[in-house]
Amino acid sequence: MDKLYIVMPAYNEERMIANAVNEWHNIIERIGHDSKLVIFNDGSKDNTLRVLKSIRSRYPSLVVVNKENAGHGPTCTSAYKYAIAENTDWIFQTDSDGQTKSGDFWQFWEKRNNYDFIIGYRPKRGDGLVRRFISQTLKVVILIIFKVIVKDANTPFRLMKAECLRKYMPAIPDDFFLPNTLLSVMITKNKEKIFWQKITFTERPSGISSISPAKIGRLGITLVKQLYKLRNVKA
Repeated sequence: MDKLYIVMPAYNEERMIANAVNEWHNIIERIGHDSKLVIFNDGSKDNTLRVLKSIRSRYPSLVVVNKENAGHGPTCTSAYKYAIAENTDWIFQTDSDGQTKSGDFWQFWEKRNNYDFIIGYRPKRGDGLVRRFISQTLKVVILIIFKVIVKDANTPFRLMKAECLRKYMPAIPDDFFLPNTLLSVMITKNKEKIFWQKITFTERPSGISSISPAKIGRLGITLVKQLYKLRNVKA
């Protein structure tokens, strides 16, 4: 049977993190086989780590990794490397802010024997016009730089076969802003066995995003520069 690691970055999610753990740990319990839910606390400045420590004893398959703040993207990269090193069979990544729904996961898990990468796409987004515009712009940038069409480049909802993900990790710089975007580009270019699965994506139930629209613009410029430097990247 397959072992699954669900990896989840968390930054300043003290209001949501307990709900996220409860929701996603239920999936780990149903799958079993030494599967784990691993929360990576990315240097939160609120009580996220304290909440995680206070509830950890209730969830036997919960692992809490506390690290210095590096940003969401580099934390995802660290999470993938961690899960690969633990010899899991499958790695699933999502976020801890409540915008994705665990009920969508089972459509991914049921398809795992036919695909190596199952990635969510968001036909509707509940997080505002600015982010929808950025997402569409990113698709155009990818098409121009890499000459490939990626349905939803940076979706935080993806199931990946660990042995297939492993070969792409050396091509992703540790400080890359959006590693999921680069990964989506590489596996599309290499014609991996990919399935794009529709998911639900709502507005945040609580709190606000740590990235303002103005900061998104600045980071977007950085991302384009990073992508352009890696336009000839090969796994």
